[in-house]
Amino acid sequence: MEAYKGLSRAQLDIKYLHTNSTTHEFLFGALAELLDNARDAGATRIELNTIEREDLRGGFMLCFLDDGEGMDPGEAASIITFGKSSKRALDSLMIGQYGNGLKSGSMRISKDLILFTKKADTMSSLFISRSFHEDENIEEVIVPIPSFDSSTKQPLLQSEIERIKHQQEMDLILKYSPFHTERDFMSQFDKITGESGTLVILYNLKILDNGEPELDVKSNPKDILMANPYHADGETEDRDYLERKSFRAYSAVLYVEPKMKVYIRGHKVQTKRLPNSLYKPRMYKYTSSRFRTRSENEAAKAMQEAKYALEKAKEAEQKAKGVDNKLGQLSKDARAKVRQAQVEAAELRKDANLKKQIADKKQKSLKEPKTLSFIFGMNIENRQCDGVFVYNCNRLIKMYERVGPQLEGGVNCSGVLGIVDVPYLVLEPTHNKQDFADAKEYRHLLRAMGEHLVQYWKDIGIAQQGVTKFWENFGYVSQAWKDPPSTDAKYLRKRTMQIPITIQCDNCLKWRVLPFSASNLNKEMPEYWVCSMNPDHSHNRCTIAEQKCNVPIGTLKKESKTAEDKKKDLMEGIRKNQEKLQKLEKTSTVTSRNHLPVREPSPEIQHSTRRSSETRPVGKAAPVVTRTERSSSVSSSREKVISRPVGKASPVVNSSRNRSYSSTPTHTTVSNQSHRRSSTPARKPDTSSTKVKHTHVTEASKKAPTQKRKIIPPSESPVPSDSESDDIPTKKKKSDDEKSESEKSKTKPKKGKELSSAEDTSADELEPMETETDPSVSSDVEENNEDCGTKVEAFASGTWYTGEVVKVTVRQGLPNKWKIKFDRNPKDKYDKWYDQNSKHLKIKQETKKAMVVAQEVTVESDAKEEKNEAKVNDVKEKEETKVDIPEVEPQTSKSDPTEVDKLAQGYRSCLRYFLPPSWTMNQDEVNNLTVGDLCNFPLDDFLDHYEKGLRKLVGTYQSQAESKAKESEEAKSKLSGVRKMIVKLLKSINEEIDIDAQADGDEVDELLAACVSQAVQGE
Repeated sequence: MEAYKGLSRAQLDIKYLHTNSTTHEFLFGALAELLDNARDAGATRIELNTIEREDLRGGFMLCFLDDGEGMDPGEAASIITFGKSSKRALDSLMIGQYGNGLKSGSMRISKDLILFTKKADTMSSLFISRSFHEDENIEEVIVPIPSFDSSTKQPLLQSEIERIKHQQEMDLILKYSPFHTERDFMSQFDKITGESGTLVILYNLKILDNGEPELDVKSNPKDILMANPYHADGETEDRDYLERKSFRAYSAVLYVEPKMKVYIRGHKVQTKRLPNSLYKPRMYKYTSSRFRTRSENEAAKAMQEAKYALEKAKEAEQKAKGVDNKLGQLSKDARAKVRQAQVEAAELRKDANLKKQIADKKQKSLKEPKTLSFIFGMNIENRQCDGVFVYNCNRLIKMYERVGPQLEGGVNCSGVLGIVDVPYLVLEPTHNKQDFADAKEYRHLLRAMGEHLVQYWKDIGIAQQGVTKFWENFGYVSQAWKDPPSTDAKYLRKRTMQIPITIQCDNCLKWRVLPFSASNLNKEMPEYWVCSMNPDHSHNRCTIAEQKCNVPIGTLKKESKTAEDKKKDLMEGIRKNQEKLQKLEKTSTVTSRNHLPVREPSPEIQHSTRRSSETRPVGKAAPVVTRTERSSSVSSSREKVISRPVGKASPVVNSSRNRSYSSTPTHTTVSNQSHRRSSTPARKPDTSSTKVKHTHVTEASKKAPTQKRKIIPPSESPVPSDSESDDIPTKKKKSDDEKSESEKSKTKPKKGKELSSAEDTSADELEPMETETDPSVSSDVEENNEDCGTKVEAFASGTWYTGEVVKVTVRQGLPNKWKIKFDRNPKDKYDKWYDQNSKHLKIKQETKKAMVVAQEVTVESDAKEEKNEAKVNDVKEKEETKVDIPEVEPQTSKSDPTEVDKLAQGYRSCLRYFLPPSWTMNQDEVNNLTVGDLCNFPLDDFLDHYEKGLRKLVGTYQSQAESKAKESEEAKSKLSGVRKMIVKLLKSINEEIDIDAQADGDEVDELLAACVSQAVQGE
């Protein structure tokens, strides 16, 4: 240092004291710095008192008195060196590491500090005053440190210069400190009653904007409260924690293992050992290689120090050799200098070797994963206070830090407290001890604690019994979450029984668990308590070992999704997206005039429309020309009924003519047809030439031979609905069919309402007709079934489909509407409405021929009817004869009985093969089904039963496979654990074994086999 005496040096400005103190946003954190110093000094007791002084800012002084080891004059002088600390050592358990806590904490609370300390036979005082610097307008930091002999209380002086310096220091202290006389000053040393200890006095406290001090000492004579607990750290009152308002409550949880008695304003703080104050605590071991930043920094620093120490040792050894060669054995003084140089070289070599060992140890520890202990438990005393307490080297850094599901704000995992003590080598705290330096690794820690919190919630099974019921059992009967528990005796007794009282002995500082007693309910424990007061005779002496905190060990079970689960999630996402897409596609947009609602036409237009509709073309026309009832039967989704043979036409009478049904020839024709139909057996339709699923015929038609083909009007054709065709037996349907003919002949024409419908869809397949409405329900349309049965081709979803007209509506002033049933999708929900002259509709060629013939017959029928109404019946028979034109008769082929039997036998074989276990028939009954029974067989219901049975069987196999997969994973986990234990065992036996400590693969088996083989050969 002498060589650099003339060089410039860095200086410390007085303003830095204030700047340095602003790191403490939480005021209690600044107070805790002084408690940390006492604990690091080995104190067993610290007292925090307040002394009223109205002449000082704030109105009182804060005094911290501990019985630690104190400081000598040299150690006291090191306080003013910022960043210097004697607590830094390998695996140090001390809290302080930076040499900054006393200065930053005291300057955050007040402007001035005076310290009194005693150690061995010396007493020292240290004075740091910002008030002095401001009054004297001094920028450099001046710190008086007078020292005294503890027995004589005289200053330690060795020269005149020291005496003058001592006097200046005392004058400055007596002027700016609260003690203006030397007697008052020296009396402060008397407060340190032991052989050692330290007294720290803070005065001229900081105040708020309203002129009141930040610390409230008036509201509670036993406590120090925060005047504005939510001012500095920005917390809201939604998270109202007592530890943020009361220093007594904060100091009670300040340390994981409290080994120091804390007294605040003369009253002892009942410190807590948090794991013992929780219901159903459980510990989880967490091992991770993620925490490397702090270890890497420490290892790099140790390697640098070892390298520097080695260079110094080499330099000292070379210097010793040079002295030896230069001086030799000339004189005694020369030999003394040589020995001195050799001793210094040996000490430096020893120090270099020690630092090299430390560096190697830290470097080796980088490869080892860090293990932390997470403890979780239910806070049944105050359920609104939940979260994680994060400690570092036994000191509280973060409290009530919510993790995992607690961040969501629901009842899941609410009321759970977590505890973790992180070593200094894992995470490094910030200087103010209110956060961690590496934010990324700290977030990783919180994420891991969140995962273990979910596991703890599953392990204790609160969700299974019900969260509300669980809290009600402990007295939380209010619906408001923040309300405290009931103070009823039964609830208070239950909470006390679940959490026994844990108290610390004032003599031996050991923790004792008191047995439950009804007399302890609502009873405050005495401030002075010793082991002899313990009613448990097995632990009523200080010589007996402390009771261990036995916390059950839990294991994190990570649930990894199987490939099947991932596939299910993917398919579920696709299904939801498809549903959204279908909803968007079904949204109708008005793009043309045809999509607008139809207005009521004028009477002139209605009249002209009636005149023009008298001679409209007819497809598969029926002998009936009157307007049918709006609710006429429609073909079932499972059946397509043949109403008449293709190509047959009948005379058409204008539906607009206003005639009575009792006097018109048309109605007479209907009655004659009805009579003829009842007397003449109907011809059985040929199913080989028409596309039908089922045909309903009467019993008479089955027995009678085929003679003359009679045309059955569509209005008189019995067509059951979907629900009826599935549920009603066959015989009942037939009787209903016979009754319906006579009932429908008496029906009167009705009108309905009309709504426009889209002509085609945009989907790839035919979509159900959910948004289309029957136009026949409109009030300005008439229903006409003359065109029913017409074979057409309709354009839908970008493809032409074949189908059949099942309903026709006549709209006044607008084209007729045809309802098309598609051959490919015969269900009613796929039926669609088209305009008769739509470009998306084509009439098949065979139907066109029938329509031409029908038109000719209709014209001729109208002419004859005008000449002679009396000859209607004869004309009718001639017209029917004309209708039976051979060229329009569809070519039919007679079915071979052997082919029908073959088809029936194949049908039976398929039914027997796919027969569901729960079906009403067995295989023998299925084999005996007749052709008629097969035609009426409920195939849809059969397939539904088959599909349900198949799903059940597949589900059983899937559950078995998942169970086997879980068993396999558990076996793999156990095998991995056994392999890791084998590796640790082998490395403990032979450190030269080169294998990763976390290895759990085949290399462990090979190594074990080699070791066993070697051991057998050795025997």
